[in-house]
Amino acid sequence: MNGGIIMSTDNKELETIASETETEEVEEATPKKKKLFTAKRIEVITAIFLGVTALLTAWATWIGSLHGGNQATNFTKSNNLASEGNAAYNSAMQMYLSDLMAWNTAIDYQLDAEVAKMKGNEEEAKIYEDKMHYFMQQNSSQILSDAMNQMDDSMSSPFEVEGMTDKYFEESNNLIAQSQELLEEGKRDNRNGDAYNLVNVIYSVVLFLLGIVGVFKNLPNRVVVLFIAIAGVVLATIYMFTIPLPTGFNILSFFGMA
Repeated sequence: MNGGIIMSTDNKELETIASETETEEVEEATPKKKKLFTAKRIEVITAIFLGVTALLTAWATWIGSLHGGNQATNFTKSNNLASEGNAAYNSAMQMYLSDLMAWNTAIDYQLDAEVAKMKGNEEEAKIYEDKMHYFMQQNSSQILSDAMNQMDDSMSSPFEVEGMTDKYFEESNNLIAQSQELLEEGKRDNRNGDAYNLVNVIYSVVLFLLGIVGVFKNLPNRVVVLFIAIAGVVLATIYMFTIPLPTGFNILSFFGMA
């Protein structure tokens, strides 16, 4: 009786071993599906994007600082040119008023000469005319002298010559225009520098996400965080390439090659 029980037990054990062996053979015969994302692959991808993001962050920081330097330079030059333009304007205004007074004095001499001629005193008229010519030679600017030569019979004053008054303020207007142009360029540098700072902020968020990928034990969670980080890198990089580089930027110049 005991012998029958022992044999029965042995048969069950043999059947169990045979069943397990068959199961293992079936599993080995069945091809395993390769997983697209494994822990090892995620680690490699994370390491790669950490390096790429760090390089892009350094680039964005450098270009942003160049924009900041250009902004400061342009604002300084703009202020200097504006000061020079204001000084040139004041000088031009003084010259204009001086020429206006000189012309009024010349008119007085001319009227005195006309009165003397009406009285028949040619010598006195000649004296007034000589005084007028001498006074104008000594006190009129080149602008006034040129305008007097351009006068025709329909004009009673050289200040009626077209564009004559504008010539006094040509230099000051040019300086102020250059100052305004540099000011606008400085504003553009300021906006571009702020844009690069925004890119740096996005890259910082990306670096944070890449740094916490390994914290998640669940593989799908790692994949989600990794994809969000990659999307941030791509979007920030695309946006960065739409921002203009600093005016006159040439990377070779920093190596003495241009």
